[in-house]
Amino acid sequence: MVDSDRPRRWPAYAVAVLFLGYAAGKAAFALQARLGFPGGPPVSAAEAAGYFLDPATAQWLATASGVLGACVAIATVTALGRRVPRTLMLLVLAGMLLAVGGGAGIMIVDGFVGLGVGWQWHHGVLGMVVIGLFLEMLRSYATATRRAVAHRRSSLSRGRLRADG
Repeated sequence: MVDSDRPRRWPAYAVAVLFLGYAAGKAAFALQARLGFPGGPPVSAAEAAGYFLDPATAQWLATASGVLGACVAIATVTALGRRVPRTLMLLVLAGMLLAVGGGAGIMIVDGFVGLGVGWQWHHGVLGMVVIGLFLEMLRSYATATRRAVAHRRSSLSRGRLRADG
């Protein structure tokens, strides 16, 4: 594989670190059976009581999703991840973008405009950074794998021409 066929690694590593930080925060709250996130707006006891899942269960599931998200981010820049069909990986990344973008979007709007959730302006800035990093990771993966697919196709075409000639 040519270097230009490799995605830029730093956005994927940054996204993985953010996902692992998210997982660690969720695990800390799972151990306390609390909803929310360290450094985020507090969740009232009434909100927690009305939540559809037990708070510890919900937080452990969120912890697992953070670890899984970090693994997918790393997969975009590893040989093991290249074994996943490009279309499937792009679908997974698009789904993750919707989820991450939704959460970050709420942080942005609440942090700068106010929805009543309690996110502050610095959370809004973090939300913009997260969306930007995720978009760059996705763009980098899509560009690198598009070049790799085109390279394989042209190699196959040249091989067929030689075999026919």
